[in-house]
Amino acid sequence: MTSSHPPTRIPERLVPVPTTLSEPAQAIIAMGNPLPFKPWPPLDDREAVQAFIDERNAAAPPGAEGPMVASCYGAADTGVPCATARIELDGVGVWQAIPDSLAADDRRVYLVIHGAWIYGGGELARLGAAMTAGGLGAKTWAVDYRMPPFHPFPTPLDDCLTAYRALLDAHRPEDIIIGGMSGGANLTVATILRARDEGLPLPAAAVVNTPPIDLTKVGDSYQASQGVDISYDEAELETVFKLYTDGHDRRDPYVSPLFGDFGKGFPPTILTTGTRDFLLSDTVRLHRTLLAAGVEAELHVWEGAPHFMFLGLAPEDHQRQAQVRQFCERQWAAAR
Repeated sequence: MTSSHPPTRIPERLVPVPTTLSEPAQAIIAMGNPLPFKPWPPLDDREAVQAFIDERNAAAPPGAEGPMVASCYGAADTGVPCATARIELDGVGVWQAIPDSLAADDRRVYLVIHGAWIYGGGELARLGAAMTAGGLGAKTWAVDYRMPPFHPFPTPLDDCLTAYRALLDAHRPEDIIIGGMSGGANLTVATILRARDEGLPLPAAAVVNTPPIDLTKVGDSYQASQGVDISYDEAELETVFKLYTDGHDRRDPYVSPLFGDFGKGFPPTILTTGTRDFLLSDTVRLHRTLLAAGVEAELHVWEGAPHFMFLGLAPEDHQRQAQVRQFCERQWAAAR
């Protein structure tokens, strides 16, 4: 969608790394986009696309698991040891992580949904469950949902709903918080909307970290952040969107939850983003939509942060982790 008004012409310029950031955060921004460009195979060749994704994952350097988990789960490693176990639910895999110090009678549970849509499962899901549980101090389920190219929408959403239904079998809804990062934030909101529409009770709260909430890509920061958000490549993003939607209408509220009806009910929500995030507009638009519907919603914007924050390697990542934990603890306490 293009406005009839003329665009703003911006002269070519150099954008400095902000000195307002911690030194580790500055170093992350200075490194540029960590993904080297490589053309994708034809998207209708699903075997070739899967091989491309597998090759990219295999090319990750040793020690990259932590930053990959942080970018997919919106978590930061707090060093808290957790016990992990695999749970199978009607064909859907879930990794459960429980902090070692957690009391046996603690009923709180956090359902985390990873981002990216095309990677973040398997071993990364196990690590993501542990990192998230350690940061929140609560039992965590990480949904190892089936992914494109062989499992596009609505399969990932179906899998997330299956996990939520399973949690409801053993927990009160007020014990449960659902959260995610990027594509996982999209699925977080879509899961809650669909659960509500199917008559399931709402969870206690939602954690929405930098969501692609409108896949039509009309938000201002899609344009304004080009070349500034080091995680953002428009062609790469559109490829992922195509793989996920598989030709489905992008204005479907379960695909682009911004078009959902939040006036029918939605839990308290925390939203996080950054000033360099290409999804800053999507996050802000969702925040305004929630407020207009009377939903309790708070927005936190980090200085200089691109879409994936700072890969879990900077103090700012731990500040976001702490802010999310404080929010969750307030919501769990209010539901007791």
